Parts: sequence; structure tokens; C-alpha cells
Amino acid sequence: MMVKAVKKKTVTKINKKTSAPAAVKIKSRRLSPLADIDPDNAVQVLNRLWEVVMQRRDADPAVSHSARLLSRGIGKVAQKFGEEAVECLIEAVSGDKEALIGESADVLYHLLVLWVAVGVEPAEVWRELTKREGISGIAEKASRAKILPRAAGLKTTKIP
Repeated sequence: MMVKAVKKKTVTKINKKTSAPAAVKIKSRRLSPLADIDPDNAVQVLNRLWEVVMQRRDADPAVSHSARLLSRGIGKVAQKFGEEAVECLIEAVSGDKEALIGESADVLYHLLVLWVAVGVEPAEVWRELTKREGISGIAEKASRAKILPRAAGLKTTKIP
């Protein structure tokens, strides 16, 4: 059995008020035992599944679920992703671990279909995650909170 652990990292951040560097410690997290699953292979599974969805986007919708979803347009693909995400949340709240695992797989599949529908490649998402690695979630979210509303043309940083 293989257990992965993330070591403590120190990230230097700049205090906006004083412009002084401030070290932020990120606590160690022990991940679940991965048994015989190689984390690098897990990413490759998602990459391969994305490739399959890409190949099937032009297939006959009568024989390919991916082709059928994609033929219905981005709105329907996004709706299906949302439905699967809600089902995943329901299983999480209900405490049914096996059902949660199954719904999680559905969410990942439908996310990949959504990426294909809008032209996002997995490597783009992996790069973004890599950029965020080691940054406190609170600090990362705070940096986005002011950007997103302004990008949408809102004059406030408060999201209604």
C-alpha cells in the first residue's frame, strides 16, 4: 500500500498594506492510501478519456454518448455537468461512499465533455493547477474575488 503525503511548504506572499514579505505555512496533508494507483497514471487516465471524447465528437450520436452530448450544444453539455455535480453532492451528503465514487467519475467525465465542447485541453487546466500549487486557498480565492466581478463588467467586488 502506497501512502502519499504532502510536506510542509512555505510560500512567500507580499502583504498588500506594508509591501513586506510574509511567509505562509501550509500544513501537511495525508492523502488516502492509493494502493496500486499511481497518481501520475490517474492524470493520464483523464488525459486518455479526454482524447476519447475528442475522437467521438464527430461520431454518430446514435452510437456514442459523447457525440450525442456534444451534438446538443454547450448549454446542454453544461446542464448535464451541473446535474451530475448535484448528484455527486447528494451522495456526499448522504454518506454513501460507493455512490459518491461513481458520481465523482460521472462528474469528471462530464467535465471532460464540457472541456471538449468549449475547446479546453487538459494541459491548460493542469498548468493552472500547477500555478496554484502551494498557494493558500484563502489567498488564491482572495486574489480572484476582485478580478472576476470586474471582468464581468461589475463595478463592485461583491458578488450578488
